Amino acid sequence: MPPSDRLRSHRPHDGSLLWEGAAASAAQVVAAAARARAAQPGWFAAGLEKRVEVARAFKAAVEADADGFARLIAEETGKPFWEAKTEVASVAGKVEISIAAHAERTGSREAPFKADPAGASQALRHKPHGVLAVLGPYNFPAHLPNGHIVPALIAGNALLFKPSELTPAVGAHMAGLWAKAGLPDGVLELVQGAGETGRALAAADTDGLLFTGSAQTGAALARQFAETPHRILALEMGGNNPLVAWGLEAGDVEAAALVVVQSAFLSAGQRCTCARRLIVEDGAADALVDAVVALADRLRIGQPFADPQPFMGCVISNPAADGLLARSQAIHGKTIRPLIRQHEGLPFLTPGIADVTGLEVADEELFGPFLQLIRVRDFEAAIRAANATRFGLSAALLGGDRGLYQRFWAGSRAGVVNWNRPTNGAASNAPFGGVGLSGNHRPSAYYAADYCAWPVASVEAERPFVATPQGIA
Repeated sequence: MPPSDRLRSHRPHDGSLLWEGAAASAAQVVAAAARARAAQPGWFAAGLEKRVEVARAFKAAVEADADGFARLIAEETGKPFWEAKTEVASVAGKVEISIAAHAERTGSREAPFKADPAGASQALRHKPHGVLAVLGPYNFPAHLPNGHIVPALIAGNALLFKPSELTPAVGAHMAGLWAKAGLPDGVLELVQGAGETGRALAAADTDGLLFTGSAQTGAALARQFAETPHRILALEMGGNNPLVAWGLEAGDVEAAALVVVQSAFLSAGQRCTCARRLIVEDGAADALVDAVVALADRLRIGQPFADPQPFMGCVISNPAADGLLARSQAIHGKTIRPLIRQHEGLPFLTPGIADVTGLEVADEELFGPFLQLIRVRDFEAAIRAANATRFGLSAALLGGDRGLYQRFWAGSRAGVVNWNRPTNGAASNAPFGGVGLSGNHRPSAYYAADYCAWPVASVEAERPFVATPQGIA
């Protein structure tokens, strides 16, 4: 096999080779779609009880392999081992959440059809789309694609799953756990590859695509799907998320600084919900800024299995680190804390903070540990600044009373709006998603069941009957 057909994954924290395998050709994608298409009717016909049984067996397999699974995630992403373990716990926890969501949001119900004198019944049931493609991201290579995979399988779909080309080993491992759980052959087809493979997958014989990733890729997928409106396209993308600090009590500054640091720098800033912009009252926020800088100075940055464990690890790759450094330097704001590379040749970055008040800054997602400070004069200006983005995923208010928060909630434009809590760390038992470039109004997490099946409304009777219409002699 030519070298161009090989996919390689390296540990970002030291550059060593972790995994190597074949990238799927366009013809192999077509063949995988055909296998999934052939397997799907039998998977749906097996019934909900059987599908739930397999999903619970997958949960048990994940829990039994929790330590090894977490180690693999940490190695391939560079995130701390403690954080990788929380990701594995979320993968297992998604199963029962999805079972409950399926019953609540896409279950079946029947009732008498009151308008029918013959005693017909009215029913609502749901059908799977058929074959769905799932494209996963690298920042949570197990949890985020799993958030599509579990509800889609419970609904009765077959899947084509392409992990990120930066985290193929985690994707392969997770597919193996589904096979171990007893998922029939063909129901989950693993397709490895980079951009060309993703485009082939989007063009394959599927009934839709479930995507988590960048706004740029999501826009490309939307263009590709423009000629096939009958196929479902669920897009969960990034954010240029605002964190507004207003009216903080002096005794709350240290706690608020912790919220800011977690919002901006958790996972090395590689969460779509991370705060990218800290919006503060001009002349009244110096204590908070000083506390944030002091706390950022104390953050441990290190390898996944370092002891003691670091707060955050590296970003996903050297090209990602290079891009972040170049884009942050192009902003030309007032540097409060520089974003710098800790080790030459490795993608470890220190948290960066820059004051960009009054500057025209590109509305883009800087996917790393970089926070932009914006000072404004009044709360109305703070809301305008928060909404001055094409994205709309996450937003939070620090400080103020409930009345101020209600103003912020009503005026903000985001799918996740928090008060005195970080912008990141959304709950899986709630819907998750955003507006604008952050997504296409199909929230994932608990509401994923909604786009994994489609409703069928029926009026049903044992014998044919209809009231004699007017106009029949």
